[in-house]
Amino acid sequence: MPSQQDIKDIYKSEIDYLNDGIKDGNSSYHMFCLSTLNEQNPEARTVVLRNVEQNPFTIYFNADYRSQKVKELIANKNCTALFYAQDRRVQLRLRCKAVIHYQNKLSKDVWRHTALQSRKCYMGPFPPSDTLKEWHPNIPDKYLKIDPDKEVSEEGYINFAHIELCVAETDILQLHHDGHIRFVVKGNKFSFLSP
Repeated sequence: MPSQQDIKDIYKSEIDYLNDGIKDGNSSYHMFCLSTLNEQNPEARTVVLRNVEQNPFTIYFNADYRSQKVKELIANKNCTALFYAQDRRVQLRLRCKAVIHYQNKLSKDVWRHTALQSRKCYMGPFPPSDTLKEWHPNIPDKYLKIDPDKEVSEEGYINFAHIELCVAETDILQLHHDGHIRFVVKGNKFSFLSP
């Protein structure tokens, strides 16, 4: 039977896995499902984990400022980040409040360290999710096979946003054949939940 100390150890382990997911593209936690609300329906999409801070617990990802997800987060900052590690059978659900960093010191610092191959994705002529008459990669044609130089890539900064998700609640579920373990963390309080 798991104890309070057991779930604190599980929580610490999952935070370590999140930190691994920042740089390890093969990690189950490198990408996560972000759920937001538009005017009528929930929306979900996969984004890439870019950073994790522990005090307070915060995760980050990058986005095109013109995207629907950013518009939805501006209209309603409440969202959920969902991670799942299939190999370990662990679900990590984070209830968050979003802060959009756009054209500020933090977004500029993150942009400065963004790879050229990623910068060109923000140079696209169309806002994400725009309806097109025909297929277009939404990258300037001349950079389909090569990366822009650093000076030219600065054109993409106008569309770049760094999104901070302040975690209000962490719900962790470990699946086991002999009894699942589920608990929630709010601040420093750990509580068991019915799986």
